[in-house]
Amino acid sequence: MYYLVSMGVIVEIAIDPIGTNSPSVSNYIKVAIDVIKRTGYKYEVGPMGTSVELPNVEALGKLLQDIHDALYRAGIKRIVTTVRIDDRRDKAETIEYKVNRVRG
Repeated sequence: MYYLVSMGVIVEIAIDPIGTNSPSVSNYIKVAIDVIKRTGYKYEVGPMGTSVELPNVEALGKLLQDIHDALYRAGIKRIVTTVRIDDRRDKAETIEYKVNRVRG
């Protein structure tokens, strides 16, 4: 069996805190962004989610656990998280590369 070595993955994470008693969740999203900042991973905040460059898919589990733990400590009782993973193994890509390819 032949496996390509992971060259890094780009993930998009969208966090939906439930039961905040307010339609605004930006303060809770800031909690999640602070967790990402502390990792040192490159990231880009978007209007509907945050893209993060990770070394591999395994690192995603730890990052999500840390984000959820921080949000629970901030008082959130329920969190819905949506994740999209771009795991390309034939060449290295960055967030900037992908965005620039589309913008031209």
